[in-house]
Amino acid sequence: MFPTDEVSGDTVTALLFALTVLGLLILAGVLLRLLFTPLRRLFIPAALIGGVLGAALGPYGAGLFPEGMTATWSTLPGILITVVFAPMLIGVRMPNVRQSYRLIAPQLLFGYIGDLLMIGVPMLVCAAVLMPFWNVDAMFGTIVEIGWPGGHGTAGGMAPVYSDLGWADGGALALAGATVGLVFGIVMGMVLINIGARRGDVPHAGGAAATRDLLSGDERPGLGRVTLNKDLVDGLAFHGALIAVAVFIGWILQSALELVVPGMPLFPLAMIGGAVVQAVIGRTRIADAVDPGSLRAIQGAALDLLVVAAVASVSVPVVLANIVPLTLVMLVAAAVAVAFFYWAGPRMFRESWFEHAIVNFGTLTAVSSVGLMLLRTADPDLKTDAARAYALRAPFFSPVLGGGLITALLPVLAVNYGAWALGAGACAAALLLGLLARLLRIWQSPAKAEKAAASS
Repeated sequence: MFPTDEVSGDTVTALLFALTVLGLLILAGVLLRLLFTPLRRLFIPAALIGGVLGAALGPYGAGLFPEGMTATWSTLPGILITVVFAPMLIGVRMPNVRQSYRLIAPQLLFGYIGDLLMIGVPMLVCAAVLMPFWNVDAMFGTIVEIGWPGGHGTAGGMAPVYSDLGWADGGALALAGATVGLVFGIVMGMVLINIGARRGDVPHAGGAAATRDLLSGDERPGLGRVTLNKDLVDGLAFHGALIAVAVFIGWILQSALELVVPGMPLFPLAMIGGAVVQAVIGRTRIADAVDPGSLRAIQGAALDLLVVAAVASVSVPVVLANIVPLTLVMLVAAAVAVAFFYWAGPRMFRESWFEHAIVNFGTLTAVSSVGLMLLRTADPDLKTDAARAYALRAPFFSPVLGGGLITALLPVLAVNYGAWALGAGACAAALLLGLLARLLRIWQSPAKAEKAAASS
């Protein structure tokens, strides 16, 4: 049930050295971003820069890092993604849906519909074009939702799932797709903001977002708060223990579900384990000792290590061998993201449609941090309620799509039901949610939305 095999000392030492080199790559990424202005302006994370550097110095590049080390790196994302997801629901208080309905509902439905289209349309293209002409795997279309809304973290974490399901190339292609999505989301997002500013859709735009990476003393937020006496336990150790309990519960759930859903990855179940931890400790005095900042610090460190390890160990020959179908599915995803932005944005948001839609555009093409960066560019002083609405919808969206439970199941669904069924099912679900938005009077024609906003 649990992996209790002995690990030799030499193996642990090799792992420590592999992690040490990953740390050096992250530091190199920090220095390169500080030195080169284009990297700052494009908001390329240091972990991604370090990962690309590691790949360039690996066996498919300069050959400085041997295949054994990159093979070790390739095993880490599947473990680290569990650490990222396990604390996601610990210390989280769900917002009052009734009081926040006006803000949450449009954001949530917009996010769900857009994400489902990022699943459905690429899967249909995969079934209709890529599989007949390039003989790709039925799971090929899943790399869009896993790599774009899911980001590098989810893409790296899903590599073992693809391998277990018989498609070893899936992890490398998902990571390549995540890199394309990140660059596209940032560049195209800035293009959309500039177009919107000229059209008068972005009244609060402040130009380019701040590019200063070194913060002054009064701008430096803390990594977390000390909630327990250090004579008792260190704060990070305590929060790490909570994460360990969540992972342990996830392992139990994985074993229980093995007969029903074979191949179910650990990380979404560890997130459910975190919800169980929160439900239990929320009724005790320990709840006051849980500091979300400390949990986010652990998540952030695990995510940076995950990204640099995943990108540095990507199989370049696999990407080159699939460059044509990969390019086609990336172009399809880009078209879906831009079309949905312009089609649904003015219809689903009565006020400040551009700001509400742009934060979701960044999330659909890359990750939430890119969405928030684009929002701060379009609305630097946060004069609209887009940031608050986006934050309120997060507990109802992140555990499900964009790296959540359904994301983790996509490869399994593609294998069991086929690309046609998964694509059609996702598009049908998006259509049903669109009809629900109409019934709830959230979806309106742009003219009616402007009239409703003016009268409110």
